[in-house]
Amino acid sequence: MIMTNIIKREPIGLHEPQITEIAKVVSDPAGTIVSPTKVGYIIMTTGAGGLERKFDLKQRPKKKPGVVLCAYLDQLEELAVLDDEIRELYASCWKKDILLGCILPWKDEAIEEYVPKDGSSEMMMDGRKTSCFVIKYGTPSEAVARKLWLGGDGLPGGQLSFASSANPSGKGNRGVLEGVGERILSGVDLAIEADDYVRAQQPGADEHNRHEQGVMVSMVGSDGKLTDIPVLIRKGLQVEKIMAELAGIYDSWDYRHGSYYWFGVPNQLPGSLSPVFSFLYMLK
Repeated sequence: MIMTNIIKREPIGLHEPQITEIAKVVSDPAGTIVSPTKVGYIIMTTGAGGLERKFDLKQRPKKKPGVVLCAYLDQLEELAVLDDEIRELYASCWKKDILLGCILPWKDEAIEEYVPKDGSSEMMMDGRKTSCFVIKYGTPSEAVARKLWLGGDGLPGGQLSFASSANPSGKGNRGVLEGVGERILSGVDLAIEADDYVRAQQPGADEHNRHEQGVMVSMVGSDGKLTDIPVLIRKGLQVEKIMAELAGIYDSWDYRHGSYYWFGVPNQLPGSLSPVFSFLYMLK
């Protein structure tokens, strides 16, 4: 029996008091919520306790971290190592409301200031200090991430939002709250129901042909440093638009959907793959 508190998103969106209420739940280091995005539902959390719960609920190995949800481009700038081309890509996707996730190195000072010192780092980045930083993932979840970052109304501010898709590890989501499954729904503290919002992001699509995830682009090599040639490693919502953005910014880039990441140094990787690949980040 599902006992989780469920908040229904109205057509006009979440009200500010609701956003604050939701943010206070997930602000707790052990808090977890299910929240809607453009491609389905995610589990959001802010600390080690919540990350532990997320892995348990998804039955997901800890070697597969989730993503970092960015509420502002200024926040991304403060957290991750960027170059001019990466800034241009993010800025263009932000302006055009395109969901984008790029694997980037953390700034050392950002880790020191913002990553909770409770063991969270081991569950939301790899040993090379990289994570997937995501923007434009959907207005309901963006509103919660903004409140956690800005603070106010009893919230401290400066809190990071960590996420993975709200479905069992390796299985797709159906884009409806019911599809999240009882194990996850009964195990989180709160869920936001917004099936109509999720459905509206992909008009005409159904559970058989809808995108279940966003595009992911690797900007790092096996050493965790920025590389000159981005690699699109996962197709997803608006992939054609992101390919056009890459083509307009970079002289060359690579497309290798399914060429996920491995731990290790280049000579330990499969021979057919470039050394750019290292450890897989997946929302699934």
